[in-house]
Amino acid sequence: MSPEDLGHVQILADAIHVSHPEDPEVLAERQRLYPQGCFMLVEDGRTIGYALTHPWRFAEPPPLNRPLCEIPSPAATYYIHDVALLPEARGKGYAAQITSLLVAHAREAGFDNLSLVAVNKSQVFWEKAGFRVIAVPGLGAKLASYGPEAALMVRDVASL
Repeated sequence: MSPEDLGHVQILADAIHVSHPEDPEVLAERQRLYPQGCFMLVEDGRTIGYALTHPWRFAEPPPLNRPLCEIPSPAATYYIHDVALLPEARGKGYAAQITSLLVAHAREAGFDNLSLVAVNKSQVFWEKAGFRVIAVPGLGAKLASYGPEAALMVRDVASL
């Protein structure tokens, strides 16, 4: 993903994450802070998905629609901020492919784990990809901001 792709990312984000809108500045900052963790999915010349990921603090998912300001150092997890696919991109194996790519990237970057907040009934997909739900005391209010079914999940890099 390049800065030139961010217009497409915003269009997709607005269409896919209606309940979790994020401002263009927030998405642009994620891409600027960790461009090597941002990917576009293009099929037949049409953008149909994207992924935004970055190193972060373990068990402290960043608030939605807020700037990160910087990547923490040291970072303890490789955080998957968003993997978003248009409905016509689903069921073609793209999500599994990007997950494998992200696991490989996390491994190469020296992380022991990946983490994310599952939203929009995606928990089952992430469980199949080797993630498991973790409970963190005091995190309930922050997770609620992601939606009623939000769950913090983690996957060890070595698993699967």
